[in-house]
Amino acid sequence: MAFTPLPGTRAPVRVWTDPYGIEPQAARQLRNIGELPWVHGVAVMPDVHYGKGATVGSVIAMRQAVSPAAVGVDIGCGMSAVRTSLTAADLPDSLAGLRSAIEAAIPVGFRQRDDAVDPRRVPGLERAGWDAFWQRFGELDRSVAQLETRARRQLGTLGGGNHFIEVCLEQGGPDPGQVWLMLHSGSRNIGKELAERHIGVARQLPHNADLPDRDLAVFLAGTPEMAAYRRDLWWAQEYARRNRAVMLALLCGVVREHFPHVTYGEPISCHHNYVAEETYEGVEVLVTRKGAIRA
Repeated sequence: MAFTPLPGTRAPVRVWTDPYGIEPQAARQLRNIGELPWVHGVAVMPDVHYGKGATVGSVIAMRQAVSPAAVGVDIGCGMSAVRTSLTAADLPDSLAGLRSAIEAAIPVGFRQRDDAVDPRRVPGLERAGWDAFWQRFGELDRSVAQLETRARRQLGTLGGGNHFIEVCLEQGGPDPGQVWLMLHSGSRNIGKELAERHIGVARQLPHNADLPDRDLAVFLAGTPEMAAYRRDLWWAQEYARRNRAVMLALLCGVVREHFPHVTYGEPISCHHNYVAEETYEGVEVLVTRKGAIRA
């Protein structure tokens, strides 16, 4: 599919949809992003729409800079899924019992666990690096020092908003009607707290004073603020990944209780709100994807 350049920007903004069909608020966001001096280029996905901090469905490549608000407050938000051996014919007419069992195993909304997940008691969960991951909590911004217990109890919980757990059927392909388990979640409250802390710091930095949109405030390479954000960002992205892994393992366990003969394929997991270090057209950049994944 060919792209169309968005006119009137300093850096190239390449749009994989009709640029004149983009809602005005989102188009303004994209033009503001394209004017930032650190931006190497922007890619805009077909489902682009306005978002808090930055446009949802955007890929922003920056040289020696990153915008914490462009990642947003749900650092590492993403999807996980696994294909089962079940088919539509295996499912009962009512899934109410299965839904109740899932909600009993995985807290939803603002709820958290009474006790933190013990990875040794979750069959199928990858436990490598678990202790080292939590040891790094002490290195995070001191503003979250009192939140470790909450963060531990929220690991393996869904959250609210557009986060979901779904039992779905494959359509098309060689095996239509095959059952998949899928979920959408991120870094929960700890990711939000870390993001808001760093977004606030970025807005106060002198080099961001004259930006057209303060949500586009950036950290610059080689500064202590950038180092602190990247440290907390990588940790929160790992938290989000582990959060989904715990939930998917618990979900598989619940389904197995209802269908003892079920088997599972290889799980799929990916972020769609995240930062990655990449090289593009020979230039080292920090790439922020908000509501987008790498092709």
